[in-house]
Amino acid sequence: MRSGAKVAAVGGVFVLVAGGVGYGAYSVLGNGGDGGTVASQNATPEVRTGPPSAEEITETSKSFFDAWAAGDAAGAALLTNNEADAEPVLASYGEAAHIGKVKITPGPAVGTTVPYTVKATVSYDGKSKPLSYASELTVVRGLTTGKALVDWEPTVIHPRLTEGATLKTGESSTAAIETVDRDGTVLTKEEYPSLGTILDTLRQKYGESAGGSPGVETWIDPAEDGRADISLLTLAKGKPGKVRTTLDAGVQAAAEQAVKRFAESSVAAVQPSTGAILAIANNREDGYNAAMSGQLAPGSTMKIVTAAMIIQNGLGSMNSAVECPATVDWAGVTFHNLKDFSIGNATLREAFAQSCNSTFIKPVKPLGDRAGSALGQEARDYFGLGQDNWQTGVPSFDGSVPESSGTETAASYIGQGKVLMSPLNMASVTATVKNGGFKQPYLIARELDNRPFAGARPLPAGVAEQLRQMMRYTATSPTGTGTKSMAGVGGDKGAKTGSAEVDGQTSNSWFTGFSNDLAAAAVVQSGGHGGDAAGPLVAEVLRAGR
Repeated sequence: MRSGAKVAAVGGVFVLVAGGVGYGAYSVLGNGGDGGTVASQNATPEVRTGPPSAEEITETSKSFFDAWAAGDAAGAALLTNNEADAEPVLASYGEAAHIGKVKITPGPAVGTTVPYTVKATVSYDGKSKPLSYASELTVVRGLTTGKALVDWEPTVIHPRLTEGATLKTGESSTAAIETVDRDGTVLTKEEYPSLGTILDTLRQKYGESAGGSPGVETWIDPAEDGRADISLLTLAKGKPGKVRTTLDAGVQAAAEQAVKRFAESSVAAVQPSTGAILAIANNREDGYNAAMSGQLAPGSTMKIVTAAMIIQNGLGSMNSAVECPATVDWAGVTFHNLKDFSIGNATLREAFAQSCNSTFIKPVKPLGDRAGSALGQEARDYFGLGQDNWQTGVPSFDGSVPESSGTETAASYIGQGKVLMSPLNMASVTATVKNGGFKQPYLIARELDNRPFAGARPLPAGVAEQLRQMMRYTATSPTGTGTKSMAGVGGDKGAKTGSAEVDGQTSNSWFTGFSNDLAAAAVVQSGGHGGDAAGPLVAEVLRAGR
């Protein structure tokens, strides 16, 4: 019998009790009595099927909440469809995390999902603080028993808990830090929520060297090696060491506000003259730092790199005549412009401003065998992409432009196929154009830990100027796809829109642009055309520049 369970005899009925919650009753009759009969214990009980009823959802969730709140990990785990995984996590809630006085308040069920709020108290070494948060669970039908059970996920216990992670309270595993922006303004999770994972990583990586000492905290200890602990509550502050970042509090605040417009959106901002990262913001349900580590097809924003490759390989120039038919064929596959538009008597600048797909595929054909590698070489040699050597100070993705063949080659030149980028990558592409050469983006000065920075060749001056002119035209001309979004942005400005189709779903919206010495890029997943969703986000960030 499971530890902690008790058997009580009440009126001839044996009841298995765990933490005050009854889970079954069996009638027991002697040989005497009135001669009545009972159902055979060997009879096969009927196994219910189909979705749980509203009554079952209410009863199961209430029993689970009651057992959880009472600290009965074994009893609560029995009410899930994965007792083995659920019990240690539930047990750690009180034992390792020292969370007690738990009150769980369910909201109205939405189908089989029950949202709820948790209010509790963390007590450790004579110190106590309240802890509150919201989460949800789903009630499902047990596959073998037919019983209504809680569908076990670690997020049932806390929304930020992942598989294999544990809750802990005690002296924090890393020293406290005070993270500041480039001017000394303190950056906190409360004021800048997008920075949560970044601040946790900085603390883990630089806390000890910054001279801080640990405090007493409640945190999530992740299962993956190298992942930063996630601090949930501070019971007693340690002595913080100061870590200075390149972030700009004003630009960061604008980025935080901008991403609130759309779910699943991310934005990054870089100073072209130095590579300093001025803002990183995400509005994502999973809390992932997609602005720096996302790996998504960048769509037509990649035409900045394609244009550079076309010019450098003598396949065209800003003012050269180009074809922009509605479609173009490559290896037996037809590629289309948006709504099959076409431009007569176009120049490369006009085709760039209107984002003509066919223009950026047709000129590449003369490259022959080099067509599959030329774009990747351009990206590596002049834009610092795809070499897995950026040292920003926190985890980030360097972009990927692998060698391609067949139709993937054509797709890569318009930012699809196997090409993958993050908003930080595309902000860096724009910064490279504005500056005339690549400066590796960084969040922490290299002097703090003497780490090496990635490098690349400077763009030829004439190529860089043509790219700037093309981006300026896209942001200001009547036909430019970025003109509407950039209308309220001042200074020397330029832009490029993009949209990337993913598995037949609504396209991801991309936009990148610059204003004076600030470059930014954004993606809104399933946001549609670049100017519709991502454009306004980038414009808001650029307007916050100095």
